[in-house]
Amino acid sequence: MAATETKTATVSVASSGSAGLSWARVCKECGQQHETQDTHLYEYENEVDDELVCHICLQPLLRPMDTPCGHTYCFHCLSNFLKEQDFCPVDRQRLQLHQCRPSSLLVRNLLDKLVVTCPHYTECQQKMQRCELQPHLHNRCPVFKRLREEAEKRKRPSWNEIKGRKGDGESSGDAKHSATLSRNHTRNQSEPGLINPAYEEVDDDNTPLRSSLVAEANVVELFRDEPEEELGLRIVGGKDTPLGNIVIQEIIRDSIASRDGRLAPGDHILEVNDVNLASVPHTRAITVLQCSPLLRLTVMQEKGFKGSLGNSPSDMNNPGKVLHVMLTKTHRTEPLGIKLIRKSDESGVFILDLLSGGLAAKDGKLRNNDKVLAINGHDLMHGTPESAAMIIQNSEKCVNFAVLRPAESPEEAGSSREGQHGRGVRRAPEPQYFRRQTTYLKDPPGGFTCQEKTVSLKKEPRTSLGITIAGGRDCRSKLPVYITSVQPVGCLHRDGTIKRGDVLLSINGVDLTQLTYNEAVSVLKAQTAQAQVVLRVIQTLSDSAEEDAETGSRDDFDHMDDQRDEIRIWTPLWTHWLGLPSHMHWCRDIVLQKTNSESWGFSIVGGYEESHGQQPFFIKTIVPGTPAHFDGRLKCGDEIVAVNGATTVGMNNSSLIPMLKLQKNKVTLTVVSWPGSLV
Repeated sequence: MAATETKTATVSVASSGSAGLSWARVCKECGQQHETQDTHLYEYENEVDDELVCHICLQPLLRPMDTPCGHTYCFHCLSNFLKEQDFCPVDRQRLQLHQCRPSSLLVRNLLDKLVVTCPHYTECQQKMQRCELQPHLHNRCPVFKRLREEAEKRKRPSWNEIKGRKGDGESSGDAKHSATLSRNHTRNQSEPGLINPAYEEVDDDNTPLRSSLVAEANVVELFRDEPEEELGLRIVGGKDTPLGNIVIQEIIRDSIASRDGRLAPGDHILEVNDVNLASVPHTRAITVLQCSPLLRLTVMQEKGFKGSLGNSPSDMNNPGKVLHVMLTKTHRTEPLGIKLIRKSDESGVFILDLLSGGLAAKDGKLRNNDKVLAINGHDLMHGTPESAAMIIQNSEKCVNFAVLRPAESPEEAGSSREGQHGRGVRRAPEPQYFRRQTTYLKDPPGGFTCQEKTVSLKKEPRTSLGITIAGGRDCRSKLPVYITSVQPVGCLHRDGTIKRGDVLLSINGVDLTQLTYNEAVSVLKAQTAQAQVVLRVIQTLSDSAEEDAETGSRDDFDHMDDQRDEIRIWTPLWTHWLGLPSHMHWCRDIVLQKTNSESWGFSIVGGYEESHGQQPFFIKTIVPGTPAHFDGRLKCGDEIVAVNGATTVGMNNSSLIPMLKLQKNKVTLTVVSWPGSLV
């Protein structure tokens, strides 16, 4: 225990004052200054039992892991040790990291309840349980708050500055800014095909209507309790795709990433455990994200346009307006009287009800069905009611809400509060999907293709084909019906032509491409009862040979029957769908609206290039605080096939940029959307 006390005392001296601290160097979890790869540092109020101390760092355990030989270490300490050695540090028995398991919940709770002091104790005299330190730092610590505010006041570089390059088609209004930047940075050549209508919006006099886009690199650590547990991220991109970078498309509800709350759709994953993802194909990125219980992600996160986030969206015609409401409690523990919920058809947090006589009801500014965008500056666009409640509980007397209120008709705007109580959020009608028109047809992206296969079998009437399927036009992503497994007991397995992932076209001449899941099951059962079966399928292919590397994961459909609930279903990667012929794509129209002073809020990569030929246009980035962000339907990785009905096939950057800029207040994007790869 002496070693523990010595190290703690040393930390206290180093952090006794806030002078010399910087927001960039201070750890956002423990509040101390240490290298990113080092373990977190805490100042413990009392002596810690030796049973709760790591035998490597001699400090109280962090993310404790039990070895098969009965010893416990910090995960970080043990994983670093086993990179160089292959035995237990105490008894030297043979040991590999995958043999270890997280300690019991009881041990982790005992560690979480250890009392620590705020590292900035000269100005903040607070003591708390270790698990409460991070919320304290982000919500109550005056030093931490000051460091953050000082950092926000400094000029942050734009996205193009951070990436070290200038986007194609930079407006002349940015010339002065670029000249200043060139004195400090050496720019690389612009990325081929990258256009940024979100950032380059200009008025008629070429004066930029937006200031610099604010983005910052952050490190996020995620920990799996079980090695096979999913993080809850859907990702798109990779060097073998037009997107280039690995981008988060979606955060799955109630997942590790969702509960952590720091990642968001649109974040670019730059590194994972010091492995650079900027130059790896999609399947390699999947492997890296699945390889370790502890993942340290370096991500580029866009924060919106400097000085304008949360202001201009209030003028939006669709989907509503943004309101800022401050509620002041008489004391910290006073409840606000707000019931928060989540919805099955939309991510985020919504106000279900305002309790009669409560603080929010008396204030009168919040309403039922308002979508909570942020509380005290914490982004909740894709948050959960639990994370929102925690922010409120940890707040001081003032609680600042940013909410999105759907547009109302004059009749609704004048209705009484009782009338508002049962009213749902005003949403656009359920999107109508339609097959890709002939004028929108194009070849797959470079490196992706497909081949059609036909199998003719003579079989006994009761012999099963031996396949399981998923998809169907009733699933969330309107996927075609595809094969999830070929069972060894069926006749198709013996033939060997049909593979997992093949998309079903027809059986005995009956078209399967427009059927729902249940319809496809019924047709397959009826046709396989015959003595001869002719099955036509399409197999998608890629130059990176990712068919061999695709991973199993749970499917994500709205319609699941008993069979699909009982088994763990294999699902294709996002890149699997890129080779599908475009006549099998199902599109939908997304209408965005804005004011003249706003930008649409998305960037695009793709178009015709001499070196790569014709590439589809893909959504690469969606900027927080813009019409595309608040609308919520457009996703990273979506393919834009038409703008206001005009096909993008054959276009290059110089054609599409003016088309988007000419749309001052309203634009209709026709898109194809494939679900990102689940990790």
